Amino acid sequence: MTKVEDTDLYALLGVELSADASEIKKAYRKKALECHPDKNPDNPKAAELFHELSKALEILLDESARSAYDKVLNAKKAAKLRVRELDSKRQKLIDDLERREREAELKSKKYKTFDERTDAERLQAEVERLQKEGSKLLQEEQARMAKQILLESQRLANVVPIWNPSEHRIKIKWHVSKTDTNNGGYSEDLLKEFFKKYGDVNELMVSDKKGNALVEFSTKEAAEMAIEFERGLSENPLTLKWINKSKSSGNKFVTNKSEPSLITEKDYESLVLTKMRQAAERQKLIEQMLQEEQD
Repeated sequence: MTKVEDTDLYALLGVELSADASEIKKAYRKKALECHPDKNPDNPKAAELFHELSKALEILLDESARSAYDKVLNAKKAAKLRVRELDSKRQKLIDDLERREREAELKSKKYKTFDERTDAERLQAEVERLQKEGSKLLQEEQARMAKQILLESQRLANVVPIWNPSEHRIKIKWHVSKTDTNNGGYSEDLLKEFFKKYGDVNELMVSDKKGNALVEFSTKEAAEMAIEFERGLSENPLTLKWINKSKSSGNKFVTNKSEPSLITEKDYESLVLTKMRQAAERQKLIEQMLQEEQD
């Protein structure tokens, strides 16, 4: 793995050298979330990048470690500027000189006090200190990230497939004799009254053939509740079936179809209120977790 002093931690996170703690944490969360091992189980490079980002966060959020790192980084940048001004021959002489200086430093390293150590050595000492102490901030960030990934997985699990109303129309049938001029007691207006309480009705057509009609709802929930609960007139119950049976997603609500029944407005309101409470509780949880992330 690349040494800390050989890595531009600011560039790794995508922040400026002047970035404060909140900017550093925000950049870390964005990048680390993308390469988190839980989201990339089969990509070892993602896990390695996540580790490097975590190390960058740990160092840059620690005042002492960041100060030591900045000295090394600035020294390297200054050295690169000097190198650009030298030709290859002079650079070779400098490399030889620096090599001899490093060898001399290694020989005398054990006799150095903290103040006599090089910037790179001080940085290494700070990194080792963080490893021993453990970074509470880093642990908190990683715990927050695990929570966010869990939330995302729950959102994906609850994704509802695109609903195409025209592919999920409902066929309506009821009993009517050939001589019945009243069409078994059903008219287009009456059928609309029965179905509109479930949701927006895109289309309702009464067939020229007696005892037949077709209804199309704008939402899946409305269609499913109607097909499960609506029975029309108690004296002449309706029979509802999907036109495209293979494309229907199955029914959410279970009822006893052997007994004709008519769902009342009170029953419908109870169902809607239950769904609204569930949606509100879920939205409240999402907002709470997003607020924690911003903090």
